[in-house]
This record gives sequence, C-alpha cells and structure tokens, in this order.
Amino acid sequence: MVVTILFLVTGAPHQAGWGALLWAMAAPIALLVIFLVPLVAGVARARPPYACQHCQYDLRGLRDAGFAPSVANQSGGPRRLRLPSHTMTNDDPMNQVMAAMDDASIASMEPNARFAGTFAISNTQVGKTRKDKPYLRCLLSDATGTAPGRMWGASEELIKRLPSNGFVYCEGQTQPYQGELQLIIERIEEVTPTAEQLKRLLPVSARDPQEMYGEVIAILETLTHPAAKALAQEIVSDDMLMDMFRHAPAAKMMHHAYIGGLCEHTLSLLNVANAILPWYPKVNRDIVLLALFLHDMGKTREMDWNGAFDYTDRGHLIGHIVDGVLLLHDKAQSAMTRQGIRFPRGFITVLEHCILSSHTLPEHGSPKAPSTPEAIMVAMLDNLDAKMAAAIAAGRPDGDRGDLGGNFTERIWALDTRLYRPDPLA
Repeated sequence: MVVTILFLVTGAPHQAGWGALLWAMAAPIALLVIFLVPLVAGVARARPPYACQHCQYDLRGLRDAGFAPSVANQSGGPRRLRLPSHTMTNDDPMNQVMAAMDDASIASMEPNARFAGTFAISNTQVGKTRKDKPYLRCLLSDATGTAPGRMWGASEELIKRLPSNGFVYCEGQTQPYQGELQLIIERIEEVTPTAEQLKRLLPVSARDPQEMYGEVIAILETLTHPAAKALAQEIVSDDMLMDMFRHAPAAKMMHHAYIGGLCEHTLSLLNVANAILPWYPKVNRDIVLLALFLHDMGKTREMDWNGAFDYTDRGHLIGHIVDGVLLLHDKAQSAMTRQGIRFPRGFITVLEHCILSSHTLPEHGSPKAPSTPEAIMVAMLDNLDAKMAAAIAAGRPDGDRGDLGGNFTERIWALDTRLYRPDPLA
C-alpha cells in the first residue's frame, strides 16, 4: 500500500504508464482479500442471534413477524421444555421467543394476526377437504378460551403423532371464518409444559372455589329433615372428597370444563332449584337439593385434572353416574354406623334413582328414565344449566374480537346446532 501511494505522489504514472500503476495496486488488494475472506466466512458461519444454540433453528421469521425474545422469565431459574427433538433453557432464544408469545392468550387474539405459543389440544381429528385431502382439525385452548385449529396439508402420519388430549407448541396465523376465530397452524409439535405454563393453560373458574363451596354449604344447612341433614353432614365431613369437589372440572370439554367447574355447576343448580321450588310445593325440597348436590359427585373419581383434563381408568370403566350411586351408598352406611341414624324407607333409593336418571336417556348415559317428580326436576335442571353454560361460552364469549365474518358459530356438538351470536338489544 505504501508503494502505491509513493507511486502516485511522485507522478510515476505519467512516466511509467497506467499499466505499472495497476501492477503496483495488485499486491495490496491481494493482501486485503487474503485477510478479509476468512473473516467474512467466520461471520457467515456464526450462529445468528435468533438461532437456537442446540439445533440451529432459525427464528428470524418470528422476529420479522413482530415477535422478539424476552428475558422476563429468566429470573425464575432454568426452565426446560421437552420437545421430541429439542430441549430448551431460559437462555435459549427459541425458549425466550416462545415465552414472550406465550403471554398472548387466546382471548386476546385478533383476526389476521400471527400467533405462536403453547396450548392445550383436544379433539384431534383427521379432516378431509373437498378434494379428499387430509388436514388437521382440533381445538386449541388455554386458561382464557378455546379456538378451533386447522392445519392444511397435514399428513395423516403427523396427525396420528399428535396427542388427542395433551399439549402442543404451534405457530401460525389467526383467521376469521363464519363467525369464529380459527387458528391456521403452520407448525405444530407435542410438548410437555412446565408447572408455570400449566397454570396458564388450564382454565379456572372466575370465582373462588372456597367462596362457592361456602355458598353450597349455606344452602345445605337449610335442609329440614333429620335424615337429610345427617346424610349431608356425613358427606361434607369427608375433607378429601370435598377438596376434590371444590377443584374438579365438571366435564372434559362439554360444560364447566375448568378447575372449580364442578362446584360452580352444583352451586348454580342449587340456586336455580331454590328459586323454583316454591312454585312446586309437593316436590320434596330436601330430596331435590341433596340429589343436585350428589348428582355429579362421582366426577371427583371420574376426572383427572392434574394435567390436560382427561378421564381416569375408573372413569372409563365405571363412570360418574354409577360411581355417584356407590359413593351415596357408602356414605349412607357410614352415617348409620357413626351417627346411629336409621334412614326412612325409600329415602336412599329415591336419591340413588335421582342420580341414575340425571341424564334422562339411556343414550345420554342414564340407565333409568326419571320416574319421580324430584328426579324429573333434577334431570331438567342439570340439562338446563349444562346447555346454557355451553351456549354462553360459545355464543357470548368474553371480549370483543370485532367482525369475524359471520353471525353464527360452528356446529356445537353438545347442542346439535349452530348458535346465532348477536344480542339484538345489547
């Protein structure tokens, strides 16, 4: 380089010609090339700031979509999330991005927006397009709500690898369709969520379980017959059973499918019964209230809510209706032994019948049709509260997402219809 400068300053180009100048410049240019090429190659090989340190997964697409890594979760120590071929920690950019987008709940999603995060998945199915090509149909949910998921072009092999009831990490875009906000999935993997993520993924009643339980007890304290009062006391004195009653979901997905849902459903039934019983003075109030309190108690044994809501082995083999009758029989025997009480003839049998007939029809799970005035009231109120909870959750969800392209929901299996969403007087 020094030789080149002296060559120019002394006016040598005029004497030796421009060809000599080019020869003089060749050497320093060669040196620059020799020095810079390895440097550039090293930078190119370096892991980009949005790549995973374990698998080189490039997250720049998520960055370009408006998501950025967050270090908000790093204060809690290492957090690992197991994917089929990926283990992540807090200092992993992929996990940081996932954690940042995990903050976006289903209830807060807007139409035509990118999404990515961990969700509970249920009702996983292979759908068929009009051209008979397979696609993924499922429901994705978190603690704030549920949305239908679709993955076009998904192979049947991929769909079979996904859990029918578990947790997944997925990315994609929201899309309004016929009044629903659909999640169009572009990438999906089964995951095992952390304990902290489970709190965000499992839906919970909006009301405090202990507060609702207190209201249930207050209604049971209004029972008047000594036999009814003794049986109620025997049941509520079982601390383990009552703890499960307070926290169990009422269903896997049909109605009141959230932590505390069983207690909330039962309290709702007791309140409605309290309101209408005065209009039917010949219907025994104690029997109706006790039967409503007990009609779904078997779900404390049928349901598993430690992770994704599912049925226990006992739930699959026996079911909550039969288990509720068994539980009632055990508590009646215990009350007679511990309290020395003799129940009136037919009292326990009529209560058992109310439980067995609470679903009204054999095809809905009841081995007997309601055959007493009290059993008819119990079955009709149970059906009313379950269907109204399902209808309100689907047709009048919390939050306003604007125009979703239609006034009707998808067909609701539990209601066998599509719901018209708008309230014309709202």
